[in-house]
Amino acid sequence: MAEVVAARTRSVHLSTDAVEESILACGLPSGWRVGVAAYEAARAIAEQNLRLGNDVVVDAVNDSEPARQPWRSAASRTSAHIQFAHLVISDVHEHERRLEGRDRGLVHVGEPSWADVQHRRTEYAEWTDGVLQIDTGERSVEEVASVLVPRSDRP
Repeated sequence: MAEVVAARTRSVHLSTDAVEESILACGLPSGWRVGVAAYEAARAIAEQNLRLGNDVVVDAVNDSEPARQPWRSAASRTSAHIQFAHLVISDVHEHERRLEGRDRGLVHVGEPSWADVQHRRTEYAEWTDGVLQIDTGERSVEEVASVLVPRSDRP
């Protein structure tokens, strides 16, 4: 979804998973530190682009306050507007079906198992800032994109 929004708005697209994939491909061991490094690397790239006047769309789980803070910091340091969007699938069976069929081609990061998703859900921090929450379970990519990028805002 982040790729679609970035393409429609002609924004820079950053994925923390792609950054983590690159770090792991260099031979570093998987773990919390690499995850934090991926967020910080993506934040630095986001900040550089915001300073250049580019809009940025970041694809990241943002499951905790420490994970969300880099984006707030980048926006604050560049005087950019920030909008968080939290995409959910409330239908558990549809969520599991989509997860099992997903292959993003990430060799080192891989795809989470259903058990991983269930565990992560129990530790997901509540949002303290304004967040646009969208249930994507019964919506097409086009419908979700239309919510995230209203037609009047498209270039």
